[in-house]
Amino acid sequence: MALTRRQWNNILIIASVVMIGLLTMLNKHTHDTPKETVPLFDKQARLAQLQLSGVWMTRNARDEWQCDDKVLNCKQWVDSWLHIRVSPLLDEPQLDASAKPQELLLQLTDREAQIWLLFVDTGLLKSAAGNWYQIPPSQRASLVPLLNAER
Repeated sequence: MALTRRQWNNILIIASVVMIGLLTMLNKHTHDTPKETVPLFDKQARLAQLQLSGVWMTRNARDEWQCDDKVLNCKQWVDSWLHIRVSPLLDEPQLDASAKPQELLLQLTDREAQIWLLFVDTGLLKSAAGNWYQIPPSQRASLVPLLNAER
């Protein structure tokens, strides 16, 4: 049974509409952060300094951010950490044996520095108190600075 030109056109139109709908839905669900996320830092717990595997950023006396000389994307890196949102996990996640955490030193205003663990590949964050948090996939890549290889 051969299809007429009109039937082929209808099939193409329907396929196009379905494809646009799927792409719109995927875009909407992958770029938005989940509704159950909460900000990691707020006005009462302002980030003053952060050090990730030896690379640092700090807030100076004029309330401006400075980064390690090796960091190429200082502004984006600072913005990513200042606006990070996380989902608290009730149970400890099962980690692969190959999961290697990066040490994260967080200094909040008027508080002692704490050492957290960041699992970049899985988007997991473990607090100094042993609490676990999940970072949305859309925020994970920007949490690691771009480094100048020459320094």
